[in-house]
Amino acid sequence: MSHRRTSVRCQIGPVSVGGDAPVVVQSMTNTDTADARATADQVAALAAAGSEIVRITVNNRASAARVAEIRARLDEVHGIDVPLVGDFHYNGHTLLNEFPDAARALSKYRINPGNVGRGARHDANFAAIVQAAIDYERPVRIGVNFGSLDPELLDGLMEENARRPEPDSAGAVVREAMIMSALSSAEAAEEIGLAHDQIVLSCKTSRLQEMVEVYQQLAARCDYPLHLGLTEAGMSSKGIVASSAALAILLQQGIGDTIRASLTPEPGADRTLEARVCCELLQSLGLRQFRPQVTACPGCGRTTSTVFQQLAQQIEQHLAERMAIWRTERPSVAQLQVAVMGCIVNGPGESRAAHIGISLPGTGESPKAPVYVDGQKVATLEGDRVAEEFIGMVDQYVDANYPRVAG
Repeated sequence: MSHRRTSVRCQIGPVSVGGDAPVVVQSMTNTDTADARATADQVAALAAAGSEIVRITVNNRASAARVAEIRARLDEVHGIDVPLVGDFHYNGHTLLNEFPDAARALSKYRINPGNVGRGARHDANFAAIVQAAIDYERPVRIGVNFGSLDPELLDGLMEENARRPEPDSAGAVVREAMIMSALSSAEAAEEIGLAHDQIVLSCKTSRLQEMVEVYQQLAARCDYPLHLGLTEAGMSSKGIVASSAALAILLQQGIGDTIRASLTPEPGADRTLEARVCCELLQSLGLRQFRPQVTACPGCGRTTSTVFQQLAQQIEQHLAERMAIWRTERPSVAQLQVAVMGCIVNGPGESRAAHIGISLPGTGESPKAPVYVDGQKVATLEGDRVAEEFIGMVDQYVDANYPRVAG
């Protein structure tokens, strides 16, 4: 699949965004940024789950005062260089001026043009943040949100629309206001002195079709890298499905350079789900490869045993654990395809199609499990150690076909 037409590439710390760079996974912490240890730990967890850029809230002096410590903890304690993005609303101009250590520790600043003040204060505050980005040589994401759209801009467009002989729908006016806010803010930032390739845009809304249409129009009217997200997507399966559907539509069209699944976590749940969802989405679309792909039988009346389910789970867990090492030692192992199938109907065919696969016996079938490597049957497993033996064969396949990289 060809990616977006833009040739503009923005550098965010060690990560390239836009142009021909791969689509990048982004996430955001939900810790109190003033708690440097907890925030650094969550950033590290998100990075381990696949997030390549992590945004943190910088909303007051207490949080701004700890940003440099968070960066230091990531570098010295966790040993990771994941870029940190400062999320500023209302007072970013003040905090960046008062806390230069924070301004230097962040790899990018996020500005919401609807939340930097009104009237003359809006322009002055916006200019102050942009000037900080210029001074510290940092890129900026201009992030417009439906829920915090500049009311003066929206009211002006609504009044102008009402005077037309054939007015557009209110939704169309809102979409145009979001796009205008992003593009006019980007133009203003460049007039202040920010380089064209130091700007990323986003226009987020919580309504799927509206979000898709806004980004389609925005992509047609600019060449800036775009950050995609269905904001406030929701919890659990609803949030996962809605985010995946919205992002997939745009990514399939070649639109989008960074993505986030803005999922509401269950109380006390692991924050890393949103990063894992993005990785799975990009891998499913064939845009990125993060880890080996496991094809597993969904089960039916032929598979009343849970053996194949348990083996598939064991394989997934084993590969996930091993990828912590393989990601550095054997990065190409992410291309590996493993099949764990549950009966004779599709089992042999899917197993042959994978690099290595096993076809377990369904209900009433002979209690034997043929194993296929690169399309050829190489063994038949049976007994209580099928899972252990198959996992061993997977490791052997990796050792033989994905050599360690030098250095």
